[in-house]
Amino acid sequence: MFVSVVIPCYNSQATIRKVVELVTEEFEKNPGYDCEFVLVNDHSKDDTFGAIRRLAQQRDNVKGVDLLRNFGQHNALMAALAYAEGDYILGMDDDMQTHPSQIFKLIAKIEEGYDLVYGVYPRKKNSFFKNLSSKLNEVSSRILLGRPKEILSSNFWIITQAVQREVVKYTSYNPYIDGIFYRTTHNIGNVTVEHFKREVGTSNYTLRKLVRLWLAYWNYSVIPLRISSVLGMLSACGGFIAAVVIVIKKLLSPDIPVGWSSIICIMVVFFGLVLMVLGIMGEYLGKMLLTLNHTPQYIVRETINIEESGKPKER
Repeated sequence: MFVSVVIPCYNSQATIRKVVELVTEEFEKNPGYDCEFVLVNDHSKDDTFGAIRRLAQQRDNVKGVDLLRNFGQHNALMAALAYAEGDYILGMDDDMQTHPSQIFKLIAKIEEGYDLVYGVYPRKKNSFFKNLSSKLNEVSSRILLGRPKEILSSNFWIITQAVQREVVKYTSYNPYIDGIFYRTTHNIGNVTVEHFKREVGTSNYTLRKLVRLWLAYWNYSVIPLRISSVLGMLSACGGFIAAVVIVIKKLLSPDIPVGWSSIICIMVVFFGLVLMVLGIMGEYLGKMLLTLNHTPQYIVRETINIEESGKPKER
């Protein structure tokens, strides 16, 4: 069984060699399994691609991909999937939090017949802010992406080659890998794995990047538009009821003054709703415009140990 290990790399000069060595050790312990590595450098600020190049020169099963600029983790994953050739494709991080010692738990689970398996953590060793964002991600993905209720997701996963072939057909500039998975299959399993501490540095996800990632959910759902429609109808009903109440009160008591403060409050609420709905519509229109303008999903500067086989250098 041949497994492609795909890893998006960003500022991982100090850890990527150890990741490759530990993964290789795990496969050497399990006869009948072999692996390749597809390491994508997402325009790191350090010498990450230099480390990848040295690994590729020493190991024929290491493929290196260097992106022209920073496109983001999920775009880098899409680039890696385009070059993966395994029967199974395993996604993991470059910082040792998704630890190589846990890989064969995922492989054993997917061999039960699943299309996709996530490794889930009984206890995450992240900061409070990161854990909070993960919890919000769980709720949002269930509502917006249709993730099955009994399934938890993580950045430690394995898919079959059939799922990979469908995933790489997606060409939008702003992919969210889990959203594409859920659109492809609901034959998903979970397996408990241990979560390790980051060995070097801190998370590269800033608040801005987390918001951008959350907005990527909208590529796979029209629920925000439906929510805005419901809010619009509720506010219209509320405005109509308020108008009827004011008219009745004025008819019953002509001397009652109509307060300007109440009118201002109503206007602020309604205009706020209108602007929110326009913002949601604008977000969708902006994504459509960028897609129609063929904004690239990723652009490859250089590859190592990859034969030219017609795979696109720009998507």
